[in-house]
Amino acid sequence: MKFFIDNWFLFVTAIVSGGLLLWPSLTRGGGSKVNAAQAVQLINREKAVLIDVCEPDEYAAGHAAGAKNVPLGKLEGSTELPKNKALPLVILCQTGARSARAAGILKKLGFERPVVLAGGLAAWREANLPVEKASS
Repeated sequence: MKFFIDNWFLFVTAIVSGGLLLWPSLTRGGGSKVNAAQAVQLINREKAVLIDVCEPDEYAAGHAAGAKNVPLGKLEGSTELPKNKALPLVILCQTGARSARAAGILKKLGFERPVVLAGGLAAWREANLPVEKASS
């Protein structure tokens, strides 16, 4: 006990550093990452739904063909999401940054298989997959 009292700062430092190491994995959100080819396989084989979490103006400027636009801030109250929560959802945004947060929210909403498109729309375009623009 005397050792603990004399060296309390070492124990506090160890606990804080351990917490800092664990923090990213605890806050990462839900969902694994897939590349564009894996996303296409999910869409073709398992009827995955593409969900674009960009803002409407970003979505209108260009989005993956067939993607539904559900902005990140409106995910929780959206009626655009599939009723079948067992379907895989491929989540994407411009770069992939918002997608991880969206996947975490979707997990909390009960969706079983949200996956993030690594690299977002940029990776989709790089793979030469179809991109649409919203018609006026």
